[in-house]
Amino acid sequence: MRTPDYVRDGWCLEDGEEYHRAAPATFHIPDLALRRLLQPGDLAKLIFKIAVEGDEHGAVERMWVIVRERTPTGYIGMLDNQPNSIAENDQFWLGTELPFEYRHIIAVAHADDASVALAKAPAPIPWDRAS
Repeated sequence: MRTPDYVRDGWCLEDGEEYHRAAPATFHIPDLALRRLLQPGDLAKLIFKIAVEGDEHGAVERMWVIVRERTPTGYIGMLDNQPNSIAENDQFWLGTELPFEYRHIIAVAHADDASVALAKAPAPIPWDRAS
């Protein structure tokens, strides 16, 4: 499955494990065992790098994603936040489905009835799983 690409998609995911290795005393992430146990409806916080018009470096935002399903290397999730650094659009916004790996997860939260229902519902902006 294709992962998000900064050039192609206008956004990508940052590696939370790299951030932790660079600053282990101040950048904490959940243990790998916990990051591997998420179920549909659980939430994972990821770091997104987002292209912003007029800013060659782009913006970085930490946002929550609802886990929809497990994959061999991680999960398929659905964005549960609205990005602050870009205007609403049809390619990347609340409800965007995306693949992510264990290494991208910087925080977790347990499911509730609302997040489980959202995990089961169709994604408003589905990920192109074929490409």
